[in-house]
Order: sequence, then C-alpha cells, then structure tokens
Amino acid sequence: MKPKAKKCAVCKISFTPTKPLQQVCDFGCAIELSLQKRVKLDAQKAKQERQERRQAIIKARPLSWYRKQAEIAINRYVRLRDIKDGCISCDKPANWGGQWHASHFRSVGASSATRFNLWNIHKACSICNNWKSGNLAEYEPRLRAKIGDEKVDWLKSQNQIVRYSQEYLIRIKQIFTKKAKLKAKLAH
Repeated sequence: MKPKAKKCAVCKISFTPTKPLQQVCDFGCAIELSLQKRVKLDAQKAKQERQERRQAIIKARPLSWYRKQAEIAINRYVRLRDIKDGCISCDKPANWGGQWHASHFRSVGASSATRFNLWNIHKACSICNNWKSGNLAEYEPRLRAKIGDEKVDWLKSQNQIVRYSQEYLIRIKQIFTKKAKLKAKLAH
C-alpha cells in the first residue's frame, strides 16, 4: 500500500511520507517543527510560572489589603448609587463642586458587622465626613427619612465583632466592582 501525500507541517509543501507518522518533508523542516514546539512549550511553562507567582502573591497579602480593596469598591458603588442625592449630613446639593465620600452611619471601628452594609453607607460631602466626623446629629434624622426607622434601629443594634475572610472580601470587591461599572454605564 502506497502512502498518501501530505502537507508539510512547516513549509506546507506536499510530500509523500516515508514513515507512518512523518509530519515534515525533510530534515530542515523537522528542526523547525522541533523549535516551534519548544517555543510553544516554553510559553506554556512561563504562563504557568506567572500564575503560580500570582497565587503566591495573593496568599502573601495581609487581610487588611483585601479589606481595603473591598471598601474601595463598595465606596465607589455608593457614590454612584447616590449620585443624584446631596450630602446625607448637611444641605449640600448633588451638584456641589467638592469631593464626595461614602460615609458610614455606624463607624467601622464601632460596628464591624455593618462595615459593608449598604444601609449603613451613604454619600456625604468631605467636610461632614472628615471634619465633622460624619455630622451624626444631622446624619441620623436624614437617614431615618431615607431608609426608615426600623432599618436605622437595626443598624444601631449591630454590635457584634465580625472578622471577614479573605474569600468574602474578594467576593465583595468583585460584586461591587461589577455593580459600580453597571451604574457608571447607566449614568452616562
């Protein structure tokens, strides 16, 4: 039985193989095919090494880094969610030209359980949030008007200490990054 003609894997010229699994027409193409396979293998190995390094970096990061990333994501979302609202603690309108913050009604230090609760976080001007410590005397009545007495009372009752896991914080960041992107798209 005569072997069928094949195309060379390297130069694409038609040839009749002399061996059953022959892929190339001559020795030069065999060397080139070997080099191509080696480059591909090296690229796969380098990609795997980069993934392993990335995983090692992720494992080496402290929990505080993940907490900060989650807080950045949720704060960005809150500012976009409340984009049409003014300051929760004072009379500054939504078109005020200063810097906006995501202000916690119950501070992170006072209530770790409500750190990532959306009822607890609202848009506030930098003056109220930074210089007036949230301006809580004005924050609470406005918050009650916005979300209701029952929810505010629930927020005030949350005093347990919560330790968030790395997986939870990564998930919070992913969720609120996606939500913020959606809000930003809808706003434009």
